[in-house]
Amino acid sequence: MNQFQYMRVTNPKAAVAAVSKDNTTMFLAGGTNLIDLMKRGVEAPEKLVDITRIPLNTIEKTATGLRIGALAKNTAVAEHELVVKNFPLLSMALNAGASPQLRNMATIGGNMMQRTRCSYFYDTALPCNKREPGSGCGAIGGYNRMHAIFGTSTKCIAVHPSDMCIALVALDATVNVSGPKGDRRIPFADFHRLPGDTPQKDNMLQPGELIMSVDLPMNGFAGNSHYLKVRDRASYAFALVSVGVGLKMSGNTIQDVRLAMGGVAHKPWRLTEAEKFLKGKPATEATFKQAAELAMKGAKGHGENDFKLTMAPNSIVEALKTAAKTA
Repeated sequence: MNQFQYMRVTNPKAAVAAVSKDNTTMFLAGGTNLIDLMKRGVEAPEKLVDITRIPLNTIEKTATGLRIGALAKNTAVAEHELVVKNFPLLSMALNAGASPQLRNMATIGGNMMQRTRCSYFYDTALPCNKREPGSGCGAIGGYNRMHAIFGTSTKCIAVHPSDMCIALVALDATVNVSGPKGDRRIPFADFHRLPGDTPQKDNMLQPGELIMSVDLPMNGFAGNSHYLKVRDRASYAFALVSVGVGLKMSGNTIQDVRLAMGGVAHKPWRLTEAEKFLKGKPATEATFKQAAELAMKGAKGHGENDFKLTMAPNSIVEALKTAAKTA
């Protein structure tokens, strides 16, 4: 790990000013991902700006739903009464991630910013366009069992690692940020990027921008939500495939639905075509299988991850059955 400077700030304005001065300075919150990246030489900031003293850890009701501060810890959010009652999908997704120790340290904003766990990205001796643009993508034609089947490019097939973000994209969250040019709001569905020709860019944040909070609108999905995570072991493992579901039911009819997947793309993958199909349909296994078939349009395996082409639709059906309570 390279030597670096450290400073602590107590308000957003000071944090933004400190990071905006140059591109070798980074924010530090829980550090559960950034410190690992620094140890491996993937990230080498010359200065870290500690933002943990900024009062951004509140979880509170708003006129339209719930606001979660960017520095709220994952455990605190997962266990918060308002989250468990009104947004159980978010609670389930957070509890499916990492380990209790990491959830106690990791923050909501940091969770959104975590980087891929692709082995080529983490090993500085191997080619990776995300880490070193122009060096190539070792996973294409290499070891790609964990990699994407949607939205890939010739430059990158890495996947976004977060469980929480799958719930947030399904729940139509909005990200509030502050930066040198002022404040702005970003729909969560637009926050993360597909790789395209610039896989080194994970999200839509501008230089110096700080995540302040996340807003969740109220919805009717609390009674029929489920987060399914298929992984190699029961804990401390990233998703091979995950599915977040929220259903609004009237008897056995689906009035409204939110559906998203993880472990399959460079960003949280919203299944909008499947959602449109499911609205007004009966909650039956046949309906769910048709929705899963729609959801898989455009999916492409890369060799070792071809099994996801079967696992993904099966997982969609299973998650929908559980959420609809027909399983």
